[in-house]
Amino acid sequence: MTPRVHSLPRSFVPLAVALSAALSLPLALIATQSPPPLTVHEWGTFTTIAGDDGQAIQWLPLGGPTDLPCFVETYRNREVKVIIGAQAGTLLNYDQARAGLKGSVRMETPVLYFYADAPTTANVNVAFPRGLFTEFYPHAEVVQSPSYASVLSTTPGFPAKIAWKTVNIRPNTSPVFPTDRATSHYYAARATDAAPIRVDGQDEKFLFYRGVAGFPAPISTRLEPNGRIRVTNLSRHTLPAVMVLTKRGSKFGYRVHGALAGESEVLLDRPLAGGMLPGLRTELERTLVAQGLYEKEAKAMVDTWRDDWFDDGTRVFYVVPAADVDAILPLTISPAPVSVVRVFVGRMEVITPETEADVARALSTNDARLIEAYGRWLGPIGDRVIAKAATPDAQAAMRARQDSIFKAYLTRVTACH
Repeated sequence: MTPRVHSLPRSFVPLAVALSAALSLPLALIATQSPPPLTVHEWGTFTTIAGDDGQAIQWLPLGGPTDLPCFVETYRNREVKVIIGAQAGTLLNYDQARAGLKGSVRMETPVLYFYADAPTTANVNVAFPRGLFTEFYPHAEVVQSPSYASVLSTTPGFPAKIAWKTVNIRPNTSPVFPTDRATSHYYAARATDAAPIRVDGQDEKFLFYRGVAGFPAPISTRLEPNGRIRVTNLSRHTLPAVMVLTKRGSKFGYRVHGALAGESEVLLDRPLAGGMLPGLRTELERTLVAQGLYEKEAKAMVDTWRDDWFDDGTRVFYVVPAADVDAILPLTISPAPVSVVRVFVGRMEVITPETEADVARALSTNDARLIEAYGRWLGPIGDRVIAKAATPDAQAAMRARQDSIFKAYLTRVTACH
C-alpha cells in the first residue's frame, strides 16, 4: 500500500521556511538579534517648605529662577489648561503659572541615564498622579488634564503622563549636545559615563523633566521652641538617610542622622557652625552611591544643586524610599531593563526665627540683597511674617509690598521668553 503524503497548506509554506532557517542559524547569531541588556539610573529632587506644624505648605513651586537653557521645552496651553477660580476659559501659560499655580512640591530635575554595550531603543513613560509636568528635554509627548488653580491640592481626573516613544540609545558615539549662551547648572548632569541618546533628532546624555505637585510629603520637620528640629517619617517605609544643614552668612554646619524607620520620629539638634562644605559634599555623594547611583552620577547630582542646596537657610535632606518614588512617579520602560535604580532626595526648608526676621526687614526696607538671597522662598516666609503683624493695616501694607517685590523678582529671573 502506498503511504499517504500530507503536504503543508500553501499559506504555511513561508512560515515553515522561516522557521527552518531560524533553526539552522548558530545560537550566537540568534542571541544577537535580541535587544542588548539595558541598565537605567535616575536621580531627582522633591522640594518642599515646612509650615508651623511641620507639614509641607502650599507655595508657588514655579516661582523661582528657571536656570534652564532655552532649548528645554516648557508646557503650553495646548498641553495643560489651568482655569483661574471661576473664570472658566482663562488659561495660564508657563510664565503665568510661575506666579499663579500653587502646590506643595517642586519636582526638580529628574534625569534618566541609559547604559548599554550596543545600540538599542526603548520606549519610556512616566506618570504623575498628583502633579503636572512643566519642563522636559528632549521632545516628549505630554498629556495632562484640564486644570484649575487649586488642582495640585486635589486629585486630578487622571494622571499626567509624559512619553518618549523612541529613545535611541547610542553607546560609543560622540554627538554634539545643545548649549545655550547663558550659564546653567543643567549641564552638570552630563558628566557621567551614560550612553548618549537621540529622540526626534535631538541629542542628549539623559532624559530630563521637571514638574509641580500636590502629593503629601513623606516627612514632617517642625522647629521646636528649644531650637531642635523634630523630624517625623510619615511614610510606612524607612527613610534611608536624613541630615540637617544650616547656613547663615559665613557660618555653616550640618548634622547626619542616618536612617529613620517608617512612621517614627527623632529630635535633632540644629547643627553648630564649624562644618566644612567639602565634608558635606562627600557625605551626600557617599549616601547617593550607597543607594545605587554610580560615583559620577552622585557627583553630577551634587554639582547640579551645589548653590541652591548650600545657600543660606536651614533645611532637612532625606532619601525618599524607593517604594514611595515608584508610587509618586510610576515609570515604565520597554523593553524592560535588566536593572533600574531610582534615587530621589527630598529637601524640606525649615523657616527659623532668624529667617523670619530677615524677611520682615526685607519687606519693610526693600532690601534688595535679602530679597535676592531668599528668592523663591520670599512668598511663603513673607506669608508667615505678615500673619504675625500687629494690626490688619500693617498686614495689608506688608502684603502690598510683598506682592510688588515678588512680582518684580519673578519677572527678573525668567530666563526665556
